[in-house]
Amino acid sequence: MATAKIHVKKDDMVKIIAGKEKGKTGKVLRVFPAKGRVVVENLNVIKRHTRPSQLNPEGGIVEKEAALSISNVMLVCSSCNEAARTGIRKLDDGSKARYCKKCNASVDK
Repeated sequence: MATAKIHVKKDDMVKIIAGKEKGKTGKVLRVFPAKGRVVVENLNVIKRHTRPSQLNPEGGIVEKEAALSISNVMLVCSSCNEAARTGIRKLDDGSKARYCKKCNASVDK
């Protein structure tokens, strides 16, 4: 499987643009580049039936976030506060930085 273009990183604010959570925003907790998926805080919550273990002695039904496809999330620009497409710019020192294509501001701190 080919890896998807990774346009979001951990701790980015993203907006869900497709699926049952469409329109909601949240913080990225984990990114799986090989699978092309992301886990967003308090979104796409599933119920998982777990057996008793040392970590969870009583077992039972645990709610946790499931991974979303990376194509269904869009980065929220901190300066214009909107979901926007991003581009990559090479800086003078040779490093790369993401920028918002709506307001042309840098997304990376």
